[in-house]
Amino acid sequence: MEKTRRPINEKADTSRGVIDALRLERRVLGFYARFEAAVAHILSVVISVIIAISLWQLIRAVVALLVLKALNPMDHAVFQTVFGMVMTLLIAMEFKHSIIRVMLRRDHIVQAKTVVLIALLAIARKFIVLDPSTDPARIGALAAALLALGGVYWLMRQRDDPIDAERFAE
Repeated sequence: MEKTRRPINEKADTSRGVIDALRLERRVLGFYARFEAAVAHILSVVISVIIAISLWQLIRAVVALLVLKALNPMDHAVFQTVFGMVMTLLIAMEFKHSIIRVMLRRDHIVQAKTVVLIALLAIARKFIVLDPSTDPARIGALAAALLALGGVYWLMRQRDDPIDAERFAE
């Protein structure tokens, strides 16, 4: 029986296969990274348009209230309207900021800490626009959600920021 001949430099063939596999992986990942960047750019443009329209609506509402001399922050309905719109803008801007971080490749995905922060802002907005006649169970549920998300955010911050973690541990 004739033995199959092995190449003299078998190690070189193996390393060449590894290099070829790495090149293919880089091309595939390169494509996905470009796709991810394109999606992030499109989302950024869409959210920018939403922010611009929301800002325009806020300016119009405030000017209309000033012209009508109805801007009385002590009036609960006016307060809810104006600050609800401001909080909506802040939420959209924080969301856009998280997308920009992905576009600048500081993060590869939207970070969970940012999602928790946006959820905290959304619940804070809900408290601001809450109708005074809201039942206590709903207020309690919102407060519990706010405390839980605040705790999660604090724990994530402790994990991510060792300087603050040492300061709070003392």
